Amino acid sequence: MGNLGTMTDWSDIVAAITTTLGGDREAGRRDMSQCWDGLHAADHAKRCVLAHYLADVQDDLADEVAWDERALTSYPWVNDDDLAPVGIASAAGLAPSLHLNLGDGYLRQGRIPDARRELDAGLAAAAALGDDGYGAMIRSGLAGLGARLEAGES
Repeated sequence: MGNLGTMTDWSDIVAAITTTLGGDREAGRRDMSQCWDGLHAADHAKRCVLAHYLADVQDDLADEVAWDERALTSYPWVNDDDLAPVGIASAAGLAPSLHLNLGDGYLRQGRIPDARRELDAGLAAAAALGDDGYGAMIRSGLAGLGARLEAGES
């Protein structure tokens, strides 16, 4: 990982995420946390992406949900083309995944009304998903969350 100094750039974030997705969860978490520490409060796109991925490497459900909440809190200030450096052509395509992950966390915490709210928001944003593998995966996840909510599972 490069010298983060006082500011984290996209290449550091992509490297940290790649480490995580490559299977080294501990190193990925460490590198992503280091990236997070180098962000400014106004780095909404970077904060959104990092929090989204940091949620996935938490051992505690409360920590996971807190990171998912941070991701969604930053999202309204992400401009449509801000995520191009990480291969997301339109920021609108990230919203369904943000809502899905947070809704799933809320359901596992037993926070049913919050989970339903996130499911509804994810479904409302799903029109932005493409007809590709990612879009199919998120649509399937939203359908699964809906089914789990209907079944009363957590």
